[in-house]
Amino acid sequence: QLVESGGGLVQPGGSVRLSCAASGFNVDHYAIGWFRQAPGKDREAVSCIDDSHNSGTHYQGSAKGRFTISRDSAKNTVYLEMNSLNPEDTGAYYCAAEASALCKLFVWPYNYWGQGTQVTVSS
Repeated sequence: QLVESGGGLVQPGGSVRLSCAASGFNVDHYAIGWFRQAPGKDREAVSCIDDSHNSGTHYQGSAKGRFTISRDSAKNTVYLEMNSLNPEDTGAYYCAAEASALCKLFVWPYNYWGQGTQVTVSS
């Protein structure tokens, strides 16, 4: 099971940290991705992190330089730190897990999904 938290209303230029807490499996052994779904749009990849053996991190488009994905093995949790937020970052954010060593910035490989947390960037 994956449970996201940390979303809310954020002003443009602000920051927020999303959490993805896992239970029933060890996040060290899975590739974990973060995804965003804006109203009326398809779900898209934002960032992902390889399993702990590889630990590579990857970012899509505008997330580069603004977002940071990380893993806390002791808490079995993956985080997405988002900075310099703008209204285009608004959407429901989901984390997902894939039983794979290397993560991918695509929706289809991921088997396990959380319920999502809403991030709204607005003044």
